[in-house]
Amino acid sequence: MRAVQSAIPGLAIIEPRVFDDARGFFFESFNRRVFTQLIGRDSDFVQDNHSRSARHVLRGLHYQIRQPQGKLVRVVAGEIFDVVVDIRRSSPTFGQWEGAVLSAENKRMLWIPEGFAHGFVVRSEYAEFLYKTTDYWAPEHERSILWSDPDLAIDWQLGGATPLLSAKDQAGKLLRDAELFP
Repeated sequence: MRAVQSAIPGLAIIEPRVFDDARGFFFESFNRRVFTQLIGRDSDFVQDNHSRSARHVLRGLHYQIRQPQGKLVRVVAGEIFDVVVDIRRSSPTFGQWEGAVLSAENKRMLWIPEGFAHGFVVRSEYAEFLYKTTDYWAPEHERSILWSDPDLAIDWQLGGATPLLSAKDQAGKLLRDAELFP
């Protein structure tokens, strides 16, 4: 496994070592000792989540203001464009975003530390998305930043398609109006 550091400190794309042959493939998707070495901190994951979404479904930009969650995310079927926004006011990269293609084919994972908003859009017919979290889901602390906030100017790589959004995501707040991290 190796980590590719992002331009935003703390974010990292994790590339596993994949062993494949005519029979299929094998890779270690998580090893606490190796992961700790790669990202420079220990993370105690407490919850695993699995979602499936259709093409052009856009989920996000989500975060929890209390009980913040670090997330290790990956795709096991299909392809997504994954987006992370730094929402730590004290950070030199506050308000900046990074995007990465995650797919079943490339087997890349993304480490998202606490203090970031997260979202993704499905680029394939459907995608199945797995993620580990460092704290439990707390709906009373969940927040959403509007995916189309003009101040963020995120290129969701939709190619002119209209994203499919939940009511919660349609009602997301602009970054400037959102409850954020110090």
